[in-house]
Amino acid sequence: MNDSSRHYFSMKHMDYIYNIDNNITLNATLGEMNATGIAQIMIPQELFLMLGLISLVENILVVAAIIKNRNLHSPMYYFICCLAVSDMLVSVSNVVETLFMLLTEHGLLLVTAKMLQHLDNVIDIMICSSVVSSLSFLCTIAADRYITIFYALRYHSIMTTQRAVAIIAVVWLTSITSSSLFIVYHTDNAVIACLVTFFGLTLVFTAVLYLHMFILAHVHSRRIMALHKSRRQATSMKGAITLTILLGVFVICWGPFFLHLILILTCPTNPYCKCYFSHFNLFLILIICNSLIDPLIYAYRSQELRKTLKEMIFCSWFFAI
Repeated sequence: MNDSSRHYFSMKHMDYIYNIDNNITLNATLGEMNATGIAQIMIPQELFLMLGLISLVENILVVAAIIKNRNLHSPMYYFICCLAVSDMLVSVSNVVETLFMLLTEHGLLLVTAKMLQHLDNVIDIMICSSVVSSLSFLCTIAADRYITIFYALRYHSIMTTQRAVAIIAVVWLTSITSSSLFIVYHTDNAVIACLVTFFGLTLVFTAVLYLHMFILAHVHSRRIMALHKSRRQATSMKGAITLTILLGVFVICWGPFFLHLILILTCPTNPYCKCYFSHFNLFLILIICNSLIDPLIYAYRSQELRKTLKEMIFCSWFFAI
């Protein structure tokens, strides 16, 4: 990856090539030869825009539903709400960048190289913040479900609203700060190594918690049932299963992108790696699809959330006509 494609997180940075000193104009044509010398897979920008808008609307509805329904005002749903906001960062950055590129292509917007650089930096920070915060909140929700199952009688004293808010504040502050530092030191391969390591550690941490939960859930359920708390146990396990699905979708959608980063570190000049790099736009589509699929999982797995979403959609449709 050379300096012209220095951004690892910008949604379509490999299609934007600019050079101030040589007065090379902005080129946003998909399928152009990238820095690896291999043609990129062509994907219409309109598809990026459509998926981005759909996922943005979906996640806004999820956040609004959680805020609206008091029955959803619990630590777990606060964390899910933050996960939806993380997905919104991907959607917003994708929509903004795609609109920017389309307007520039059609000559409706004139920009300078400095403006491009600032836009790239903002988008990179948003994408990186989304990655870090999403992984962090997946771990947080896993820990929350773990406490719910194994410390059910003390859950409300352990996971209070104040602690949940504090955790959320720390995660967002850490995500934004680390993302800003990553962009500032983008030329160092240590940045990619840190992201990949963080991705691996969070997956291991979450997998260990889930493994422990599902192995001992049967034994623990007997103790809970003996205390007439079987309903809470069933609800907790349902939440754990929901987050397992979310984690699986996250790995499937983000995995190819992280493999892309690993290959940048290990074999940037290998012909097979270059061939893999040429599919970068497909990896970006998968990332956007993750933001689009997550709200569907929330709605499918939570009857209360699904009910609130239906009410909001029907009310909006009624007032629209």
